[in-house]
Amino acid sequence: MISGTHIILYSKDAEADRTFLRDTLGFNHVDAGHGWLIFALPPAEIAVHPASENGAHELYFMCDDLQAEITSLNDKGVQCSPVQEQRWGSLTKIQLPGGGEVGLYQPNHPTALALR
Repeated sequence: MISGTHIILYSKDAEADRTFLRDTLGFNHVDAGHGWLIFALPPAEIAVHPASENGAHELYFMCDDLQAEITSLNDKGVQCSPVQEQRWGSLTKIQLPGGGEVGLYQPNHPTALALR
């Protein structure tokens, strides 16, 4: 039985991104040894979108109130991209200290989160 999901973010500055996930986003974590932090995440869902090539993946954190989350992140010094309104929800991008980015969105479609 599959019991969870392990997501890997590759980063040019993994330590900075770990600090961001721990201190700024407040994710609980365990130390797997030598400062290698593994973070607990909120419930997740997965969607499969059509593409011309395999291998591209995106990570979006979900929230119930995007503007409130953006305000909270701004108060912590985190800049978010302008909000884009899509037919499936409102989204912004968060720049990670290591140079990557993750999405943050408020869905306006049914989610699978309660099915756990």
